[in-house]
Amino acid sequence: MESTRKKKPRPRRSFTPEFKTEIVELCRRGDRSIGQVAKGFDLTETAVRDRVRQAEVDAGERDGLTSGEREELARLRRENRRLREDGEVLKRATAFFATETR
Repeated sequence: MESTRKKKPRPRRSFTPEFKTEIVELCRRGDRSIGQVAKGFDLTETAVRDRVRQAEVDAGERDGLTSGEREELARLRRENRRLREDGEVLKRATAFFATETR
């Protein structure tokens, strides 16, 4: 009978830019496949494939948002969310004080 246990998700890990660059270079050399590189460093194949794809975008070899553009977009989205929340607080405060002063 098959086990119905689910795999535990991997804990989130962070890697240095140098390590990421090394992984990309190993994949670009062509000695080993992306799957072999991923397995050799205990990474998911998807993570390695995404890192290689992002390196190609950063190098101008592929269309898409560069790493710098992605960081800026994330920062602007955070700022936009904070400003919307601030606006909501001000609306509520205005409504509260409008009813209090009558």
